[in-house]
Amino acid sequence: MLDGAGNEFVCEVASGSRDTVELRVTQKNSDPPLPFQTTLFQALPKGKIFESIIQKAVELAAYRIVPLLTERVMTRLDDRSADHKREKWQQVAVEAIKQCGATWLPEIEAPTTIAKVLHRKPETRNESGTDFLPSAFDLSLVGSLQSERRHPREIFREFNKANGGPPKSVAVWIGPESDFTTDELKTIEASGALPISLGRLTLRVETAAIYCLSILNYEFNQ
Repeated sequence: MLDGAGNEFVCEVASGSRDTVELRVTQKNSDPPLPFQTTLFQALPKGKIFESIIQKAVELAAYRIVPLLTERVMTRLDDRSADHKREKWQQVAVEAIKQCGATWLPEIEAPTTIAKVLHRKPETRNESGTDFLPSAFDLSLVGSLQSERRHPREIFREFNKANGGPPKSVAVWIGPESDFTTDELKTIEASGALPISLGRLTLRVETAAIYCLSILNYEFNQ
């Protein structure tokens, strides 16, 4: 049994009835968090693609997932619908840690906009008590189809050299099917995000998210 906070419990059935089962903990194993935390800012794709992204992000040890309502995102939600979606997506994450055996449950935020993310007040905190303002990240990256972009490897090498080691917190921004608009990209970059290339081919949004999370795990999960 997992609690989503780094603990795994080995249990045995103590008693049971038709409607309830009482478990007795026989062993507790604690798993330390990864040496870095990744927040995925993902433009909300249509259909159930986002649920697949959540599942893969859990497997790739994302710390937090923030769905974005960008200009080219077709989905529009009121506050009530957004909260309902968040609850549903959080349950998808719960099922994903059960499947892959991850001991840390990532937090899924309610859908929000780029402007709201970038203009959150410094005292804004998530449920774990930490903020995720752009300035809070050691390294922020944005997948870009524009010409002014660099290979992630170059950025990782420069960061390690300048800081004497890898980042402790990383933000990754992934746009919608038709990418961020030029203005959105400029806004994200102005917050400190560095534009990166995801290769010669144009990737689907779910592939782009998996690609970025995978290379971060490869580089920084020591």
